[in-house]
Amino acid sequence: MTAIDWKKWRHVTKLDPDKKITKEDIAVIVDSGTDAVMISGTQNITKENVANMAGMLAEYRIPKVLEPSVSAVIRDDVDFIFVPSIFNTKYSKFAVGYHKEFVQNYPASVLDKVIPEAYIVLNPLSAVALVTRSQTGISPKEAAAYGELADRFFKFPIVYLEYSGTYGNPELVKAVREKLANSVLYYGGGIDSREKAETMAKYANTIVVGNAVYKKGGIEKLKETIVK
Repeated sequence: MTAIDWKKWRHVTKLDPDKKITKEDIAVIVDSGTDAVMISGTQNITKENVANMAGMLAEYRIPKVLEPSVSAVIRDDVDFIFVPSIFNTKYSKFAVGYHKEFVQNYPASVLDKVIPEAYIVLNPLSAVALVTRSQTGISPKEAAAYGELADRFFKFPIVYLEYSGTYGNPELVKAVREKLANSVLYYGGGIDSREKAETMAKYANTIVVGNAVYKKGGIEKLKETIVK
């Protein structure tokens, strides 16, 4: 079996286990041209709804990523487990605390699938910002410093700019990208059109589209955002 090169992905579709979606929609998403599907959410994430989402995707060969908000939902029937460490929070449990539990409680067969993410949370009203108490009011220069810290000092494979439901500042994304030598830059937030997708794809290696899927006409909006 050919190894999956996640570093070459340009478009990832994020599906929230707490939101309803049909099998028909899943089939269209898989066939849309997106490079991978990520199972990810912040609120009401349980073993049961994650298992349900994984089950709906099981028959498809598209690369599957689990981005767990709590260690209890971790499972090994996915290709990768992207584990976020929040950089712009005062609370260490969101940077390294919960991660110690992952290492303590799961075997090497699961840990070998982990790709660490340096998360920079930027929407103050988002669930992830409220839960992690992230300090979101940072400048492009400060965000770039976090990115360089993650890349240069901590060697994170991914730096993830999370605007979570709102469209972000392209200048901030550009500033972060310019400081990365090795880390892959992910951008997520508010992409629901071709124009927005193309703008962020100029700077981010990979764009993540999630909320657009659940809006009226969402699957068609998703197709508009596919960029390569």
